[in-house]
Amino acid sequence: MHLAYPAVLSTLLFCTGLYGVLARRNAILVLMSVELMLNAVNLNLVAFDVWLSRTTEETLHSGQALTLFTIAIAAAEIGIGLAIVLAVHRNRGTSDIDRLRDTAEGHEPDHADDSDAPAAEKAEATA
Repeated sequence: MHLAYPAVLSTLLFCTGLYGVLARRNAILVLMSVELMLNAVNLNLVAFDVWLSRTTEETLHSGQALTLFTIAIAAAEIGIGLAIVLAVHRNRGTSDIDRLRDTAEGHEPDHADDSDAPAAEKAEATA
C-alpha cells in the first residue's frame, strides 16, 4: 500500500476536525472535532511508522508507541473537557461558546456613549 492513501485520509480527517473547531458553537462538538484531529495525527504516526519500518528494517516501532501515548492523553483531555463543559452547563445553562465568552467577559451590550451628557439628562433617559 502506498503512503499517499493514509496521508490523504489523515489530511481529510484533520481538515474536517479543524472546520468543526472553527465553525461549531457547541462545546461538546468542538471537543469531538479535536478528537478527530488527534485521530488524524495518530493515523499519520502509524502510517509513517509502517513505511519507515519497511525501508530500514527497524523493529522499534516508535510511531506506534507515540500513538498509544497520544490516545492516553486524548482520553484524559476528553474526560477533563467534558467535566468542565458539564460544570459550566450547570452554572450557566448553556454550552454555546459565544454566550459563554460574552458572559465571562462581563460586557454589557454596546450602547451609545452618554459620558458627555449631564446627570439630569441621564436620569430622564432611564426613567
